[in-house]
Amino acid sequence: MNNAQIQVNSPDDVRNVVLIGNAGSGKTSLFEQLLRARVAGYRGEKDDPERLSQLYLASLVTGNVKVNLLDAPGHPDFVGELRAGIRAADAAIFVVAADGVDGMAQALWEECREANLPRVIAVTKLDAGHIDFDTVVEQLKDSFGEGVLPTHVPVGSGTGMNGTVSVLTRRFRDYTGGGEPSVVDDDTSHDDLIELHRGPLIEGLIQEADDADLMDSYLEGVDPGRDYLLNDLMKATANANLFPVIPVVASNGLGTEELLSLMEQGFPTPSLHPNPEFTRLNGESTGPAPTDPSAPLIAQVIRTTTDPFAGRLSMVRIFSGTVKTDDMVHVSGHRSHFGKADEAHPDHDHDERVGLIQQAVGTELKPKTAAIAGEIVMLPKLATAETGDTISSREASGVVPNWQMPEPLLPLAIKAATRNDEDKLSGALQRLAVEDTTVRLAHGAEDQLVLWTTGQAHADLLLNRLKDRYGVNVAQEDVKIALRETFIGKATAQGRHVKQSGGHGQYAVCNVEVEPLERGAGFEFVDKVVGGAVPRQFIPSVEKGVKSQMERGVIAGFPMVDVRVTLFDGKAHSVDSSDMAFQLAGANALKEAATNKAIVALLEPIDLVTIVVGEEYMGAVMTDISGRRGQMLGTDSDNHKVTIRANIPQVELARYAIDLRGLAHGTGTFSREFHGYELLPANLVDKFKKPDKEK
Repeated sequence: MNNAQIQVNSPDDVRNVVLIGNAGSGKTSLFEQLLRARVAGYRGEKDDPERLSQLYLASLVTGNVKVNLLDAPGHPDFVGELRAGIRAADAAIFVVAADGVDGMAQALWEECREANLPRVIAVTKLDAGHIDFDTVVEQLKDSFGEGVLPTHVPVGSGTGMNGTVSVLTRRFRDYTGGGEPSVVDDDTSHDDLIELHRGPLIEGLIQEADDADLMDSYLEGVDPGRDYLLNDLMKATANANLFPVIPVVASNGLGTEELLSLMEQGFPTPSLHPNPEFTRLNGESTGPAPTDPSAPLIAQVIRTTTDPFAGRLSMVRIFSGTVKTDDMVHVSGHRSHFGKADEAHPDHDHDERVGLIQQAVGTELKPKTAAIAGEIVMLPKLATAETGDTISSREASGVVPNWQMPEPLLPLAIKAATRNDEDKLSGALQRLAVEDTTVRLAHGAEDQLVLWTTGQAHADLLLNRLKDRYGVNVAQEDVKIALRETFIGKATAQGRHVKQSGGHGQYAVCNVEVEPLERGAGFEFVDKVVGGAVPRQFIPSVEKGVKSQMERGVIAGFPMVDVRVTLFDGKAHSVDSSDMAFQLAGANALKEAATNKAIVALLEPIDLVTIVVGEEYMGAVMTDISGRRGQMLGTDSDNHKVTIRANIPQVELARYAIDLRGLAHGTGTFSREFHGYELLPANLVDKFKKPDKEK
């Protein structure tokens, strides 16, 4: 064991590895197991709800390399943190429980595949019951492809599993003694087990490493030797073409040394893993950043934490160049360069001075004076840096693209619990948004404050942060839907505002016709007054009064849309008529026209929803859409996935982020965009009418 310290002089001294696996896979237990094997005195982290929801960094030293070990959340609510971990890492340990590959594991695999991230598969919980390792491997192949091949196989079974043997090197590791395993090289006692897997592995190497010489040797029956085979294994693994499988047992540490050895010898260095494209602020692309400590600085903020007292702490992956304490750097956030702008995270550019650089030493943070390309470090007190921002040299500033941020689709309406909380809420929400880029703050219907989240676990986490970290208590409300009122038939009405109270009076009469317009047409005011029945100077006053009443609504307190109001007659008084009198008369005319309830209706907002699920869940999802009053628009199938498009009322989507997860066993995704307004069914109108005092 050691204290996880090493002098990093070259990117080749570093391995950046992320552990990926769904909840219950044993991923975090394996993370702790790896640290205990290399960090002296490490006893494990205390239980912390925040720990399971965020990307976590620790380090260890194995052989001659420093491993920056990232533990990514497995819950689908925190896929943004997972994608941040994939951006920071050069390879992954993909953790799968031996009891089978579920939909969530397949979704996580797809995240890695899209990023072309090299992976080793760690199969956990092999000691639970009578689980056959070869059967598990076949299931993995069915789910993840033929590139899944065991490089180590377990000896024994169930609780009697006591070691592993390497298919390529024939090395046997015996874990029965506790502590570090004993090692036997060229062990012949497990030849039958080795030969069962050696042929398929070599054939996989021939194909995935594209090695013609190895194919010739194999066909001629010549063993090319362990070093040659290991080199091909490293090449195929680094190219994300072959995925070694290693058995893991938490109770006796089986598999730990195998993983550590593979991290050192088989995982790609930062120099071998492609960096993201770098774009100058003038839009000029310079290609991927070179992993060169002597090149200009290019780095990215992988995640941000905030503390009410210590301020911001930025986890930073350095792609190129070197950063030193007291350096002046350029911080850029330009989401508009790579997609739509984000109001919560506007484009920004600032020069900042780097403070004390901190590196992970085990699970502790310790200072260092400089960090080079390939490293992951923590930079405190970068006042303007947000997750996804680029840190570059001032002389050659620019941006690298963000990873795809998940769209928050579960709305949470909140309000301050007390006046004191109201004073603190705005600042606390701003800090939440800086730290968590998957949060979106919005003012919804009737100026309701809405926190858009990725799911229930995410919503609960944010509420706890507001209370525990920032001392702000909030109350939850039902999310209000932005309904509208409209006319669905013609009506004529007279609006009067006549008052005589002695002295100067008020007099205005206007006659209007109200008729519906097509959806989305808005409002149209037509003047058909003849003969000066309404003086010209008061016609705009009538229009202003009508518009004012439309904002307040006439039947349920919602704004009115898609109507034409025609002023065709009226009366005025030479002394008592005024601008205000005709405004009030116009408002009264619209209310009078609405006294026939049969020609006034409510409109509800409709979203175009695009849903992607596995083919096996298509029927359940479509039935559910029907139950939400949805209108099916079409479906497409591709690679066992179905894309369903439907128009669904917004009122039916408030909890859809949670409900779809249940329907599709955690694997369904969807997006939504505003489509337009449609008539609310008559049987639902009373549900949405406001009390008179709110109108």
